[in-house]
Amino acid sequence: MPTYPIEELASLPSFYHPAAAPSGDAVAVYYDGSGRNELCLVDPATGEMTRVSDGTVPRDARYPFRWAPTGDRLYFHRDCGGDEQNDIVAIGRDGAVEPVVENDGQTILADVSENGRYLLLVSDVGQQLNLYEHDRETGATTRLTEYRQPVRGGVYTPDANRVAYTTNESESLDNRDVYVAAVARDDGDPATLTDVRNLQIGREGAEAAVSDVSPDGTRLLVSDNTSDKPRVGIYDLTDETLAWLTDPEHVESPATFLPEGERVLATRTRQCAVVPVVHDLDGGSRELDLPDGVASVPGAGDAATLSATEVLVAHQTPTDRPTLLRVDLETGDTDTILQPAYGTLDPDGFVDCSYETFGSHDGLDIEALVYDSGRRPSPVVVKIHGGPPAQDRKGFDLGTQFLATRGYSVLRVNYRGSTGRGREFKNLINGDWGGAEQGDIAAGTRWLAGQDWVDEGRIAVMGGSYGGYSTNMQLVLYPELYAAGISQVGIADLEALYEESMPHFRTMLRRYLGDPAANETLYRERSAVTHVEDLAAPLCIVHGVNDPRCPISQARLFRDALLDAGYDEGEDADFEYTELGDEGHGSTDIDNRIRSFEIVADFLDRRMPVETTPETGH
Repeated sequence: MPTYPIEELASLPSFYHPAAAPSGDAVAVYYDGSGRNELCLVDPATGEMTRVSDGTVPRDARYPFRWAPTGDRLYFHRDCGGDEQNDIVAIGRDGAVEPVVENDGQTILADVSENGRYLLLVSDVGQQLNLYEHDRETGATTRLTEYRQPVRGGVYTPDANRVAYTTNESESLDNRDVYVAAVARDDGDPATLTDVRNLQIGREGAEAAVSDVSPDGTRLLVSDNTSDKPRVGIYDLTDETLAWLTDPEHVESPATFLPEGERVLATRTRQCAVVPVVHDLDGGSRELDLPDGVASVPGAGDAATLSATEVLVAHQTPTDRPTLLRVDLETGDTDTILQPAYGTLDPDGFVDCSYETFGSHDGLDIEALVYDSGRRPSPVVVKIHGGPPAQDRKGFDLGTQFLATRGYSVLRVNYRGSTGRGREFKNLINGDWGGAEQGDIAAGTRWLAGQDWVDEGRIAVMGGSYGGYSTNMQLVLYPELYAAGISQVGIADLEALYEESMPHFRTMLRRYLGDPAANETLYRERSAVTHVEDLAAPLCIVHGVNDPRCPISQARLFRDALLDAGYDEGEDADFEYTELGDEGHGSTDIDNRIRSFEIVADFLDRRMPVETTPETGH
């Protein structure tokens, strides 16, 4: 197996957030082929790429962009050094940039009206995330809602006289409902919402959401998990009826209405793979014929549609980097618009994964992906996903391949609290953050350590965000399992995190741990700083100084707690500590990725090196 040079592997160019222009003549992507993230236009017929921006878009491609209905410009999110306090900026096809919405909070563009005049925004400039409207003609930004719980997205009807959005007024923090309201704009006065209605989709405690409006404005594409597994449905605004399209055995997420309005595009998840699905509103559905892997469909407005019958799909497998495809829904034909780049690296050297299940500490079945590097006996890195409501899937994960091609087998565990299996499994973590799901990860580690090809004495744990939190907790709760740990943008003190968090993140913490005043003991018990004296393996702490989700103070608190407990800091000491400037909650930026990979490689080479095989020297 080749060991790929870090800089070349980390520099492989990637595309992000593909979106078809309204006319279908171009596909916009973020692309970092120049070594920096830039906005580019790809000709869907020839694959020819034209760069539009010149250092004017963010280096980190975390947030998507959106076409103006005229197709002459796009709107993107611009922050400062990864702090995610986004402004909304327009950029023309000629590269000209124009600030549109600027404030001191986090702002996310949810929709653009069909006439191009109005932008629908979700922003926390008023503390909690709420819905705002920006008028391009007057330059005014008006607050439309004032909820205590966060508003999650929103869409206009084609005439922009109504909006649909998701929020929660229930006492249950597990609950989300879909609302519809009329937008009143009289004589140039600021917009207001009238006739606000909760559509009562699903029961209390379930999560409903809206993702699109039909071309004629009479129907909503919605989702819900009342029946446990997430499903896709159509809500008719005319007669207030609801029809579900998803078979109860499937897990599905909505994407978009197709142009004629009689079909919708969705995605279906099973065994950590994702496939696109076309639902006919008159009955019937079919999966698109793609290899086993992970497919994603642009879901913002008409971003997925190149024509009445052609859609954009990004597809990847564990060993194949993402490819941008054009799929003809009538013929089933698939054409490649944007090929993955591999440089001089041999793509056959990437490591495939196997889908596995194991019984956890309490008998619950847990899904996992295992990447066998081929080393014997093999050192292992347990790589923990963030979220917690996320899922490790059968897509191409560069960080995993970085480890596997260096000789480390990798275990990725979809612990309780992960998505992809239904509401019940996802909500098992509620009220128990840092409890049983940490037992799932430990059980997965023990299961893999029991395989005869694994070196059970050389297992490391690593992760970012919630995965960084889990790394810290695994090392202090299960010190006998691990030889090393790498915590990236992690969490160590939940009480301090609550005090510093943005309001919508406080809502999340209350969902998982309850009120911090009432549950002070639980917050302390589930914090790694409380158990710092149990750390027994070398730990590498890496954190971006501009992180708004898991603030840099979390890393500093843990570092100080380690020092106070008598641990030493340094390359040959008990723990290592690195702060990354000009970076927030991780980054897609190539320079930042190279730097992070080098830190991880250096740490593992010193703390848990891959042993050479005498016969081959590799």
